[in-house]
Amino acid sequence: MVKESRVDVLIIGAGPSGLMCANALAVAGVDFRIIDNRPIGVAAGQADGIQPRTIEVLQSYDLAEPLLKEGAQMHLCAFYNPGPDGGIERTGRAADVTAPTARYPFKITIAQASIEALFIESLKSQGISVDRPIVPSSLEISQDPEELLDPSAYPVKVVLDHILPSGTTTEQEIVHAKFVLGADGAHSWVRKTLGFTMDGEQTDYIWGVIDFIPDTDFPDIRNRAAIHSSNGSCMIIPREGDKVRFYLQMADKDVMDPETGRIDKHKVTAENLINTARKTFYPYIVNEPKEVDWCSIYIIGQRVASKFSKHERVFISGDACHTHSPKADRVYFSESLRIAWKLAQVLRGRADISLLKTYELERQKYAQDLIDFDREFSALFSGKPRTSENQEGVTHEQFLEVEAFQASGGFSSGIGVHYMPSAIVDTIHQGCAPNIIIGERMLPQIFVRAADARPVEIQDMLPADTRFKLLLFVGLLTPEQLAKVRGFAEELELPTSFLQKYNYPAEGKAQSMFDIISITAGHKDDVNFLDLPPTFRTHWSKVLIDDMDVTGRLGGGAYARFGIDETEITMVVVRPDGYVGMIAPYTALESMDKYFGSFLIGKTLNP
Repeated sequence: MVKESRVDVLIIGAGPSGLMCANALAVAGVDFRIIDNRPIGVAAGQADGIQPRTIEVLQSYDLAEPLLKEGAQMHLCAFYNPGPDGGIERTGRAADVTAPTARYPFKITIAQASIEALFIESLKSQGISVDRPIVPSSLEISQDPEELLDPSAYPVKVVLDHILPSGTTTEQEIVHAKFVLGADGAHSWVRKTLGFTMDGEQTDYIWGVIDFIPDTDFPDIRNRAAIHSSNGSCMIIPREGDKVRFYLQMADKDVMDPETGRIDKHKVTAENLINTARKTFYPYIVNEPKEVDWCSIYIIGQRVASKFSKHERVFISGDACHTHSPKADRVYFSESLRIAWKLAQVLRGRADISLLKTYELERQKYAQDLIDFDREFSALFSGKPRTSENQEGVTHEQFLEVEAFQASGGFSSGIGVHYMPSAIVDTIHQGCAPNIIIGERMLPQIFVRAADARPVEIQDMLPADTRFKLLLFVGLLTPEQLAKVRGFAEELELPTSFLQKYNYPAEGKAQSMFDIISITAGHKDDVNFLDLPPTFRTHWSKVLIDDMDVTGRLGGGAYARFGIDETEITMVVVRPDGYVGMIAPYTALESMDKYFGSFLIGKTLNP
C-alpha cells in the first residue's frame, strides 16, 4: 500500500536556496518538509559567491558569523590588459564593492558545501533534517478554483520515489501539500513539469573553471582579478584557505571535437586548463598546481523562466528561475526569505492568499534585469581586448564602465534591488523620508539605545522573524512634540487603527504582526525614554536616539541623512524581508490602514 502524507509546504531541492527557505520556515514554525535527490550534499565546485546583501540576510538569522570567519573576503579588484611586450600588465585596481550603503563592503567566497552545512546544522538544531535521496516523479495541481483559493486546502499532489543506495526505487509515497517550492537547480524538474519555458539564448562563449591551490608569481592572486589578454580572458576568484578559482576563456580548438562539433569532455582536464592559464598570464608564471579540487567547462547561456509560480501554489526559486554565466553567479537568499514570510502569514490565516502573487511580480523583474546585465558583462569579458592590431576590441575603459555599473546597480552587491509599487510597496508618501527608498532594503545606520547608550545597528533590530517592523521617527522631544506623540499614540490605540486591527499576538513560534521601534532626535543626555507613551516603548531596548555613542565615533546624523523632519512624526514600515514597504506621516493613518488592509486579514474577520 502506498504511503500518503500531508504537509503545509514541500520543498524540492536542498541546495542553498531550498535550505534557506527551509530554515526561514522552521524559524517561523511552519509545517514543512524538504527533500533532495542527492544522497549527500554537493562536494566541490558549484555556486560559492556570497554578496553583501546576502551577508545582511544571513545576519538577520544570526548565521553570518561562520562565513565571515571562514570564507575568503574580496575587498579589491585588479584589472590587467595587454602590455607593449606581448604579455599582460596591471592597468588599475578598484574596490570590489563600491555601493556606498554596503554594510559589508566586500564579497565572500566559500564552498557551497560549507554554505549548505551551515543551514543543515541550523535545521538540525531545530530537530529537522533533509529527506534524501528522494526523487519526485509526478506533480498534479487541483483545477478546482475554490480549493485553490482556500489556504487550508491541499491542492497539490506529489508522488515521491525513495531511492536505495544501489539506485533502485524502494517505495513510492504520495504527498498532499498546500504549497510546493521547486528549488531544484538549473535543470529543475519542477519547472519542466509545470511547463515553464526558459526564455533567452545561448552564446558561443566557452569557459573552463578550475578550483586549485596555485603556485604563481602573479601579484593579485588573492584579489579578484579581471584579465584581458591576447590569448583570451580570465577571472580570478580567491577562495577559502589557499585555494583560488580561475574562469578561463577557451579556444574552440582546445575543447571541441572536430568531427562532432561538440565539446569533448575528455579535453577538459586540469592540465589543459593550467596550460591555457600559462598563455593568458604571460609574463607571469603559473607552475603545476599544488592541489586541484575541481574543474569543469561550460557554454554561457542567459535565460529566464517564463513564469515563477503556478496558481500561487507551486513556486520555483534559485537557479530554477534563471541561468547565466557563473562569473555573474551569486548565492541569492533574499528570494527564499521573501517567499517564506509570505507563506507563513498566509498559512497562519493572517494574510490573504493574494499576497503570494507578489512573489512572481518581484522576482521575475529582478531576474530579467540580472540576465540583461550578464549579457552585456559576458560579451565584454569574452571579447578580444583592443590592441594596435585590433582597434575594434574591448577597451579597459569600457570594461571598467560595466564593472562600475555592476557595483552601483546592485547586481554584484545585491544592494541595488528595487521593487516596483505593488500591494506591499506603496510610494505615495515617499517625500516624508526621501532618502529611505521605498522598495529597497532598509539602509544600515547606527543609533544609540536610549536606556543604556549602547550603539546598535538598525539592521540588527530587524531580524527575519516574519514581523513587520514599524520604525517611528518621533522627532525632537520638546514639550510640544511630546504632546503630539501622545496624541498619536492614543489614535493608534483605537480599535479602528491598523495597529489594533492587524496586530495579532504572538502564538507559539508565530510572532506578533508588528514590532515597534521608536527613534528620537536629540542628544542622549536630554532624552528620557520613559517620556514616550507605552505604545512607543514596548521594551526598554526598543527606543533609540539619533546621536553618537560615548566615544563620539559611531552613530548620529540619521534624520539628516534620511531627509526626515525632526518636528514631525514619520512612520517607516520595514517588511519581514528587510525591504521598506511604506513610509507615511503620522497624519496618514488612513493610508497605513489601506496599505495593510490590501493583503492582511483583520482580526475581527478571523475570530
